[in-house]
Amino acid sequence: MQPSSTKLRPPARRPLRVFAFDPSRGRLLGNEMQLEVRYRRLGPGPVDLSGAHDQIAVVDYDGTRKKYYEAVDLDDPFILIPNGLTPSESDPRFHQQMVYAVASDTVEHFESALGRRVHWRRAERPLRVEKRGWLPEDILTLVLYPHAMRDPNAFYSPEAHGILFGYFQAGFTDAGHNLPGQTVFTCLAHDIIVHEMTHAIIDGLRMHFLEQTNEDVPAFHEAFADLAALFRHFSHREVLLDAIKRTGGRLYTPALKGDPLADLASQSWLGGGDAVNPLIELAAQFGEARGMQQGLRSAIGKPVTIQELREPMDCHERGSILVAAVFEAFFTVYLTRAARHFRVFRAAGGTQRDDLPDPLADALCEEATRTADQFFRMCVRSLDYLAPVDVTFGDFLRAVLTSETDFDPSDADAIGDAWMQAFRRRNLLPGDASFFSLGSLCWQPFDDSIEVDDLPFGGPLGLSYLEQGRTAKALTTFIDANRSLLKLHPQLPFRLPSFHPLYRVDVSGSIRWDLIVEVVQTRDADPAAGGFPMRGGTTLVISTHGTAGGGGDKDRAFLRYAIAKPMHGPEGRERAQRQAAFLNEQGFRPGGPPSSLRLNLARIHAGT
Repeated sequence: MQPSSTKLRPPARRPLRVFAFDPSRGRLLGNEMQLEVRYRRLGPGPVDLSGAHDQIAVVDYDGTRKKYYEAVDLDDPFILIPNGLTPSESDPRFHQQMVYAVASDTVEHFESALGRRVHWRRAERPLRVEKRGWLPEDILTLVLYPHAMRDPNAFYSPEAHGILFGYFQAGFTDAGHNLPGQTVFTCLAHDIIVHEMTHAIIDGLRMHFLEQTNEDVPAFHEAFADLAALFRHFSHREVLLDAIKRTGGRLYTPALKGDPLADLASQSWLGGGDAVNPLIELAAQFGEARGMQQGLRSAIGKPVTIQELREPMDCHERGSILVAAVFEAFFTVYLTRAARHFRVFRAAGGTQRDDLPDPLADALCEEATRTADQFFRMCVRSLDYLAPVDVTFGDFLRAVLTSETDFDPSDADAIGDAWMQAFRRRNLLPGDASFFSLGSLCWQPFDDSIEVDDLPFGGPLGLSYLEQGRTAKALTTFIDANRSLLKLHPQLPFRLPSFHPLYRVDVSGSIRWDLIVEVVQTRDADPAAGGFPMRGGTTLVISTHGTAGGGGDKDRAFLRYAIAKPMHGPEGRERAQRQAAFLNEQGFRPGGPPSSLRLNLARIHAGT
């Protein structure tokens, strides 16, 4: 037989080994796992050579020691054959492999939930741009620095066009599972990588969300990044299955029960108790190395309301209330779905016990994974239903409920009600809703009568350069003619920071084409805002009829939602006064540019 001359296609996936949590958990309970990231052509680093919008490069420069470490080549046959380097705390090349793999996996899950590609931060363009091309502040490739500095910190930095991971010595007392004084690398904590990547992704999607305009802004960023990391835990099947068996399916319990004799021996020999539940704990090694005797943060344990928190309030503490609310809703839905399997189990003669039989544990594992993936997607999709500025916890609840109602109007598992009740118990409520009901909390859609003319939706990979020009022109014409409807200031100019087509399939299988548009207005040193810069804006959701629309014209685009934060009128004046009071309390000086209000993530994450 003659050998085929047909060129082989590149593989779809690249398997790479990583820590599921961090090195402190050793090789037990699936802590060494394999990620299947999408295949891209890589250079040593690894450096993504694909030219995609979400391009990643690992540059291993140690800023403290002033040296570069040897760059890993993931296409080396001796690395390819065993599916990547073996997890190791001492090999910098594995550190590079891990940050690349987890970062790529995080991007892919966000893009799957959004229904479109992401890109990194773009600089704020002037209203009239004569010169085309990229600006120095544009992030075209996100650079990951695994050993950036000797410091117990890791943070996303737009100025560095990337993420800087620190390393530090564990304490000599209360070091947890670490050796006293050992070096702890933040780039080996799965949770920390996902957390920082989430900051970078949100900054690319919503460029003004990092500007502090109210006390919820920094807390929302931290909470959202924690949620993204926590929900990834439920994809670690071996760990999840073990937790389900040892909690009797009650995943919300903070401790895992083991074998009774082993637990008794542990308590008598070591003075220890039950093992901490890894599914609801973040960055265990980091927290223990800092002497906290536990992970950095948890998904539970915050039943208090915002009003009961101490003042002044840390943004992580405020954000933990939001995380706890979301996870209460998650566990409520999971337990509702799990109850069906327990009823079948008991009907077949099963009895209530902690050590669940394998078939029941497998079924509960699938329910937990499915529910966690659904909740992650709900959180991510909600970003498209938020106004482009001044985000609050109440806005987030309304955006989640609206996006989920769009996806699944019937809501057979009462997911919307679970969210509402969890948020109400913590008093995380929107101030502009008329009633506490699902219909009132969802953003109200327009009918299909407000058309947007000559608007191309492009293909699944986005708009071509010519289509971008046509889209910008059509949007500008439409927005100018409908300022009052869109709650835009009648005299101020507006910018279009972004417009993105997306394609989503709802629970019924209907495909819908949407265009998500950000419209932003800015007034520097606004007197109404105490001399601080003030922004207002509207997110437009422009749609065509879905494939289940009963004969609707797919080529006819119409406005479906206009989610606004106006700068004028009663609502604008109230926002200006609230923003001025917050910024004065935080010690900001009036008169600076809008960029002066951006969060300093290096400071926020320092020592946390």
